[in-house]
Amino acid sequence: MAHPIKITRIDVHEFQWQSPNIGVDDYYNSFNAVYQPGPGARHTSYILQIHTSAGITGEFAGGSSTDYAQMAMFVDYLIGRNPLERELIYNDVKRALRKLDRMSMGPVDIALWDIAGKLYDAPVYELLGGYKRSVPAYASTYHGDENGGLNTPEAFADFAEQCKDMGYRAFKIHGWSHGPIQREVANVLAVRQRVGSQMDLMLDPACEYETFGDALKVGRACDEADFFWYEDPFKDGGISMVAHRKLRQLIKTPILMGEHLRTLEPKVDAAVLDACDFLRVNPTYDLGITGAMKVAHAAEGLGLDVEIHAPGPAQRHCMAAIRNTNYYELGLLHPLAGSTSAPIYAEGYNGDNLDSIDANGHVPVPDGPGLGVTYNWDLIEANRTGRKSYP
Repeated sequence: MAHPIKITRIDVHEFQWQSPNIGVDDYYNSFNAVYQPGPGARHTSYILQIHTSAGITGEFAGGSSTDYAQMAMFVDYLIGRNPLERELIYNDVKRALRKLDRMSMGPVDIALWDIAGKLYDAPVYELLGGYKRSVPAYASTYHGDENGGLNTPEAFADFAEQCKDMGYRAFKIHGWSHGPIQREVANVLAVRQRVGSQMDLMLDPACEYETFGDALKVGRACDEADFFWYEDPFKDGGISMVAHRKLRQLIKTPILMGEHLRTLEPKVDAAVLDACDFLRVNPTYDLGITGAMKVAHAAEGLGLDVEIHAPGPAQRHCMAAIRNTNYYELGLLHPLAGSTSAPIYAEGYNGDNLDSIDANGHVPVPDGPGLGVTYNWDLIEANRTGRKSYP
């Protein structure tokens, strides 16, 4: 039976929080979060609430100020609409934002899935047909720094060994900004030498390398060190089909691509055009859980794996329902600094911290209704810096 349910109001809550020993890489004047001893930078975060006529509220924690500014372009369309019509909303908003990056649709769609789960008293992964109760995680590091943290290949190797001893089965390196390429090569080789063959290793330069030649040099080191994947290496911005295809032809290490390609079609193009071996997707970036699952099934049809970017409840629910995926990205992590995830969950979620894994290197999938999480609203209210309501 159809549910006569309508969206009645939308709230966006802004708040700030502080994590010790986290700063911005001002040594190289980059935008990377790095270890920096001290009280830490203040972070601005958001929670989206979509209220309905059924008294059910869908919630999502995440997104940026630009996402919610863009959401204002289609929020009038959402008011009064049935929140269960996610496929219609997906396609209508996708078209309406065709001249933009569409990042604002991700938070909305995730909150709509939260509504559906709460309405049917089921976790999102169950609505998706999911069957995994936990998913294997990899430790995803902060970027390299010059501040006494992850500042040498030996420091990265130490941290990889620590993570291996904790139960992690995989470890991903984010290297330095504008650093000597030989240090990147040395880092790849040092970490593999330290942890041996029993740990999957990945490298994500996050589009830092200046030239194709530099990317090739590090790629060949990844070959030597038997890395599991090599992700978005150079300053094409992670979007050049030609460059990634050329790189694939010259190295053996699988290429992961797609974090910076928005929506289904460009990601499928990247795979079909031989620009990558793994497809990247993020429900926050790629039009929500609806969009992420489309990419996952498209990759499955091509016989490829899809890897979920970044941590969060929505990512865990998607992974629980996707066969062709390998690891959950737990991060960003550091031996001396706190997590980059806001400490806002009251229950139903064990967080995305270094010690969040179990003895098998897994994290649990929340099993409460919807996303299965609740929020510490006392903390949020105490640190509130803004609120916007529609209508």
